[in-house]
Amino acid sequence: MVGGPSPPGDDGLSVGDPAQRVELPEGPMRGPPSAVGWRGHTGTHKASSATTPTPDAQPQAWCYRYQPLQAAGHQPVDEREPNRVDVTPRADPDPSTRASAPAVAPRATVGAAAAGEGGETMLPGKHVILKRVETGPARRRDGLESVQPRLSFAVEVDALTTRRVEEVSHHRDIAAVAPVIPMKLIAPVGLPRATAHPTSASTAWGIHAVGADRSSLSGDGVRVAVLDTGIDASHPAFDGVELVQRNFTGESAEDLDGHGTHCAGTIFGRDIDGQRIGVAPHVPTALIGKVIGEDGAGSDVIVTAIEWALGNDAQVISMSLGFDFPGMVVDLEQDGVPTELATSMALEGYRTNILLFERLGSLVQARASFTGPCLLVAAAGNESRRDEDPNFVIAVSPPAAADGMISVAAVGPDPDGFTIASFSNYGARLSGPGVDILSARAGGGLTTLSGTSMATPHVAGVAALWAEKLMKTGHFSQQRFTDLLVGSAITASLKPEFSPADVGNGIVQAPQD
Repeated sequence: MVGGPSPPGDDGLSVGDPAQRVELPEGPMRGPPSAVGWRGHTGTHKASSATTPTPDAQPQAWCYRYQPLQAAGHQPVDEREPNRVDVTPRADPDPSTRASAPAVAPRATVGAAAAGEGGETMLPGKHVILKRVETGPARRRDGLESVQPRLSFAVEVDALTTRRVEEVSHHRDIAAVAPVIPMKLIAPVGLPRATAHPTSASTAWGIHAVGADRSSLSGDGVRVAVLDTGIDASHPAFDGVELVQRNFTGESAEDLDGHGTHCAGTIFGRDIDGQRIGVAPHVPTALIGKVIGEDGAGSDVIVTAIEWALGNDAQVISMSLGFDFPGMVVDLEQDGVPTELATSMALEGYRTNILLFERLGSLVQARASFTGPCLLVAAAGNESRRDEDPNFVIAVSPPAAADGMISVAAVGPDPDGFTIASFSNYGARLSGPGVDILSARAGGGLTTLSGTSMATPHVAGVAALWAEKLMKTGHFSQQRFTDLLVGSAITASLKPEFSPADVGNGIVQAPQD
């Protein structure tokens, strides 16, 4: 498919290596179509240099590979294997439908419609392909041999036409196929204050609200992943932490925004000048994935980063990002699609990506018996406006809204008890401190920020404490991990007449002796 060699990836294989492709067996297709013909950008993908594809004479057929199938447990492709799916886009028979690729396309964009043979109406577009992988019976973490095949998953990103999406999605090994859509940071509400100094209290209020200062646990032995804007690795809050970093964007690996540094500080930051800012300050290893750049990211980057974190044994993954639905519509309109049609297409992309993250969450849970538990913790979003009108509320934003995610709302202090933040979206599963949160500032010092993206690292930090407790007792399972974290939440400290729809189970609590 590719006319010339592509730059090698981290695994030493070329991007789009033909050895990674498999064939779809002939036969009737089952079920309804599951995705629209969305065209992600077909120029240089804004990812690490190891994953930048090289165009050939037919740019619409580029193949993006972030993870080799062999690394996910696949065997080398062999024509004798009966159950294989070819996700390589087929050449369009009509040369007039081919598109020229832009030199640079910093975010996911959407292509214009084009008529082709057989009723094909859209040019090939980037899609995320989530594949189930069964590798045969394996020994579980408890030492017993499982009679069930070991279930895992692999993530691929490829350019597919609408017709190929239908063919691929009906194969039994495919969990989901979704167009690449733009995603954005769940930005803090309001502007950050000037650099803050330690207050008269030696512990940030959020640490006390979740009971972390009263727990004997500290996150020792737990691996936490933060998928965000990166981290200021030189900040003293992270002294002694092994930071495993990977840059999934095309820009500098540094945290140019400061959001990721602040979130990481809340989860596992060490004390600064006697001020405690971290919920789990003895986490020894943190996986830092820079997934959001100045231009946001594509959903392919986020799913790939989750796969990377799981492959590095993360037990908690913290994310503060959401779908950029307005951005989807704008991208379509800029490609010449009428507004009404652009909105409908964006809604379809939105729907299929929710399904993608739900299937991903299910596969994460299914693999836990063999590889160890992991919780996906995500911010609910900051779009509500209760300060303007109590009825101006928005439901939890995806991907936090997907099943398998621990969605987090934000609460703030009030003389009568903690209360839901005016900006926090409703329908979250848990709540955490998210107003005027003191944590690490990129460049040094401390600063306060507000948002559900500040509440999320509190829940992730508490999850790390529960993981430590369960590992010490020898009862660390996905179900128990989830049940104890969610069941720890309390409502006694909330302001009377709170709404469960706003706060979920309540404010998460650290395990106590």
